[in-house]
Amino acid sequence: MSTRPGARFGPRPSPATREGDPESGQVTVLIIGMSMVAILLILVTIAVTSVAIARTRLIDAADGAALAAANAFDSGTYQVEGISDAVPVSDATVRAASVDHLASLTLPHGIAGWAIAPGTGSPDGRTAVVVLTGRVAVPFADVVGSDATIALTVESRARAALR
Repeated sequence: MSTRPGARFGPRPSPATREGDPESGQVTVLIIGMSMVAILLILVTIAVTSVAIARTRLIDAADGAALAAANAFDSGTYQVEGISDAVPVSDATVRAASVDHLASLTLPHGIAGWAIAPGTGSPDGRTAVVVLTGRVAVPFADVVGSDATIALTVESRARAALR
């Protein structure tokens, strides 16, 4: 009996003798496939995160527009109803103040465009409601041959209380 390692099972085949092996190179295909899946998951995660961040930026712009609109005093409502517990606003003043506020801002990164949507106004004469619609560019969409944008709509409410 030989004490040499591998003597029991015979000599190990050299790389030259493995060329006819049907399983030769299968690990390479597996590594390439798993790498492609991992890269795809990373790209999808980046795209979803980018859209979520753009939505947050839209909410921020809508909040600012609603705050500006809540402070937009409507003298017509004041003359008819007077001042109660909040600054009186109307649909026209909310829309005008929110359009002015958005015009003063630059479009944030990732947002292709925005506009004031229907529903913007004041339901009770005291609360400013701003509905903002934006087009968000999806990163890496051109990889699949699409120039995709997603339409997002956000709503913000503000009220300027008086004490």
